[in-house]
Amino acid sequence: MGRGGGVGHGFGRVIKGRRLGSDNDRWIICEASPAWERSKRGHFNQEIGRSKGGLTTKIHAVVDGLGNPVRIHLTGGNVNDIVPANELINGLHAGMTIADKAYDADRFTDLIRKQGSEVVIPPTRSRLDQRWYDKHLYKERHLVECFFAKIKVFRRISTRYDKLAVTFRAAVLIAACMTWLQ
Repeated sequence: MGRGGGVGHGFGRVIKGRRLGSDNDRWIICEASPAWERSKRGHFNQEIGRSKGGLTTKIHAVVDGLGNPVRIHLTGGNVNDIVPANELINGLHAGMTIADKAYDADRFTDLIRKQGSEVVIPPTRSRLDQRWYDKHLYKERHLVECFFAKIKVFRRISTRYDKLAVTFRAAVLIAACMTWLQ
């Protein structure tokens, strides 16, 4: 504190301003709080994206052969499904990897093969080289859809009430633990 109860020397903001009706330049010293000068924090990376349905969040999950969650990742609703796919399956070893057409990318299928897993992903229509996939094994993809149905029973997950991504991810993980216990 400076003399007279004010903020000490060097802590104020200096603004060059003009007084109405006067030709004299003036320097105005404002003693604003330091919080005024800071920008808001915490609202940037909250995994909320704007899409056609409004503000949404996508939950990406990897499940095992019984439909139990192995890894969970959150992104904004405007992020494509293939973006977090490589980090979701990196280091996981499985006999086969089943995914839908949104995951049909060369980098992703190369990573699956490099990990020693069979690729069970239907090719997109725009792919020049139509890859063969086992249609009967692809029907097992319903396990991940059943997992999402189980966690959306929790109202806090189906309608995101949490502002922060950390608390929403914690709620999703608790719901995933509850599916493990059933």
